[in-house]
Amino acid sequence: MSSRERILGRVRRALADVPDDARPYEEAVARNYLREHGQRSVAQTVDLLAENLADYRAVVHRTDEEELPLLIMRLLAQCGPRYVLVPPGLPPAWMSAADPTRVHDRAVSTPHELDRVESVVTGCAVAVAETGTIVLDGSPDQGRRRITLVPDHHICVVRVPDQVVSSVPEALERLDPQRPLTWISGPSATSDIELDRVEGVHGPRSLEVVLLSGS
Repeated sequence: MSSRERILGRVRRALADVPDDARPYEEAVARNYLREHGQRSVAQTVDLLAENLADYRAVVHRTDEEELPLLIMRLLAQCGPRYVLVPPGLPPAWMSAADPTRVHDRAVSTPHELDRVESVVTGCAVAVAETGTIVLDGSPDQGRRRITLVPDHHICVVRVPDQVVSSVPEALERLDPQRPLTWISGPSATSDIELDRVEGVHGPRSLEVVLLSGS
């Protein structure tokens, strides 16, 4: 008897006393998940997002519309990139004070060309407070998925409180599953079997999240 046959035999024995149910799996299995864990005010939800982002080693900044261009300028100056990727629908005012040469998101850009770009600035679709997760959906202010995976430095602007939700179920209600969704929880990182952490393997080594109020 093969290992496969032994495993399937155990599954059959375990299900021997379970009555047949013709309903689809999606209906037969209850999913009574909590939509939110605890009650929080809007301000507390935004604070929780900032706390969990920081816990994932993202750098969190808070600003308003007036100060945003200067903040982006300072963040790019600290990183020192020669080039910065800009999605086609990014509000022009956000980059109005920035110095690096702007590279626009184009379908014809090759991986080699993108690899020369050190930073990218984007918006987001939604941010999840309970998990410290930012979701991009390829909208015009976010660009193609690859432009946020190749550069080493990602500045992501989150409009608060409009784009902040408490939980993953609430985020899913806002997202279109047919769009190219990218879920980001902190900078790219991985660990080997000895738990040596390496950052920047699957995406940006540095993630800076700007919580933009007053929008």
